[in-house]
Amino acid sequence: MARPSRPPGFDMTYRPEKRIAFGPPLKERIPALLYFAFAIAVTAVILYGQNAPSSSRIFQYVVEGDRHRLVSSSVCAIILCVSALAAVLREQMRGVVVHPDGIELRELLGFGLPRVRRFAWSQIDRMSVPPARAGAGGAGADREEGKLSGNIRLDLWDGSRTWLPDVGDKIALSVVLERVALARAIPIEGGSGLMDDLGNPLQDDG
Repeated sequence: MARPSRPPGFDMTYRPEKRIAFGPPLKERIPALLYFAFAIAVTAVILYGQNAPSSSRIFQYVVEGDRHRLVSSSVCAIILCVSALAAVLREQMRGVVVHPDGIELRELLGFGLPRVRRFAWSQIDRMSVPPARAGAGGAGADREEGKLSGNIRLDLWDGSRTWLPDVGDKIALSVVLERVALARAIPIEGGSGLMDDLGNPLQDDG
């Protein structure tokens, strides 16, 4: 299938000027962030107990209580902090990264194993972008909240299809991908409907 002709003034070799990362939605990061906050709180209590007056109850519980524990409070604090930090960093390994030469999909498989898939722009034959959901605040409010009615799909050169993982700001991601598709004459199925609001995103203002 022949690709549509590009609009006048658009460069087929257009590429994003820099790496743009889109992390997972906040709702999916909340458990890791809560665990990290819990680990920090427990560690703060342990540190306070270790430096509290010897006659205080917290000193007796934290320091003197270690005599009867299999794992000391200090070791427990270290384990909690390390595991909580690992959980936060693992969440940051998910999402979508747009590079000048293509797109990178970052996902977590079972047991937290990461998977990274990279596709050059030349490997993408078509993009399917769902429309922005209409809300009480109109399209502008949806753009701020990053809401699309579904996930973005890439149709690849080998006939396969892949869906982009959820990200925190789907609207911003869709606009970036639509800019690339429009400039490189990659057919777009659907669309967020925000390109008209943004004007010509490939031309400098002024």
